[in-house]
Amino acid sequence: MSSPPAPDTRDVERRRERARRARRRRRLVLVWLVRLALLGTAFFTGLAVGRAVEDAPEPGGTQTLVRTLVSATVQPEPRTVTVTAPSP
Repeated sequence: MSSPPAPDTRDVERRRERARRARRRRRLVLVWLVRLALLGTAFFTGLAVGRAVEDAPEPGGTQTLVRTLVSATVQPEPRTVTVTAPSP
């Protein structure tokens, strides 16, 4: 028959188990923080896209364009030419 482990061995095993639990707990917290960050990013991205679509102008709306044209001075022709066509 085997004898029970010495008290020092039991203490070492308990410490190892506590350390394993602590690592698992830290990993689990980190996983949930990453999930929460991704969820928040997706939410705010959707919110931004929704606001952008809502603020977009209606298709086929009226667009007004105002331009000022500057007229150039045209010099008169020095002579007049008259063209006559024969009658059929």
